[in-house]
Amino acid sequence: MEEKILDGKALADKLNLALQKDISQVVEKTGIKPKLVTILIGEDPASKVYLNMKKRTCAFVGIESEILELDDHLSKEKIIEEINKLNTNDKVHGILLQLPLPKSQSPNTLKYIENLSPEKDVDGLTPVNKGKLYDYNETLAPCTPTGIITLLEYYNIDLKGKEVVIINRSNLVGKPLIFMMLKRNATISVCHTSTINIESHMRRADILVVAVRHPNFITKEKIKDGAIIIDVGINRVNGKLCGDVNFDDIYEKSGKITPSPGGIGPLTVHFLLHNTFTAYKKQLNYS
Repeated sequence: MEEKILDGKALADKLNLALQKDISQVVEKTGIKPKLVTILIGEDPASKVYLNMKKRTCAFVGIESEILELDDHLSKEKIIEEINKLNTNDKVHGILLQLPLPKSQSPNTLKYIENLSPEKDVDGLTPVNKGKLYDYNETLAPCTPTGIITLLEYYNIDLKGKEVVIINRSNLVGKPLIFMMLKRNATISVCHTSTINIESHMRRADILVVAVRHPNFITKEKIKDGAIIIDVGINRVNGKLCGDVNFDDIYEKSGKITPSPGGIGPLTVHFLLHNTFTAYKKQLNYS
């Protein structure tokens, strides 16, 4: 069974050990510990899972972690004021705006992102960092797509010439993943809520990436034999976490597959901390 599993948790554990060592060496020389602040507006169950994982991993690798919890009824101006305080705080090296925002704040998402300092934007969402990614510069790239690419490369899955179908068009996953896949010479289709006959696209995919927050959305009838399945979804059903893929149904037909949880989530957390360390070194002019 292990031959088919793309084990993101095992890879993240390995990368976190290396990151812990690198951070320790730099902190020993600088006397300054990297710090990440996550802005959480309102409450979201999936976000809570992610934040708990992040907090534990920050402590493990040696990054100071703080969650700035803001009421979702605060004004846009007040939240931007809080963002600017973090931008100008020399002790804060990375800032993460936890997405998605609650419905009451969702219309302000872009405005909040635009007010983040690009140097501290560890999820690569500001216009400056998105523009760099457009030119294939992945220095501060979004964490989930970076995790996907790293996992595929770790398992020696060559993207060149592959037919990749991405069921997601968000700024966090689908859009940045397009440019990362193009950089590696894949052929990409992006599906969304307005895609006609979406199953015909899925059945064509050599590599299928799905992030729709819909439990058991992908079943064996929707994929071709030997397809590589990347499940980015995270859902809570009957008190248990699961992805967007019906793992048991699809396992035999797939070529390789990520579990969920334990696939992309741990790598997303790792690259958030990796990006924080990158931003920290740049702000300290440490080479």
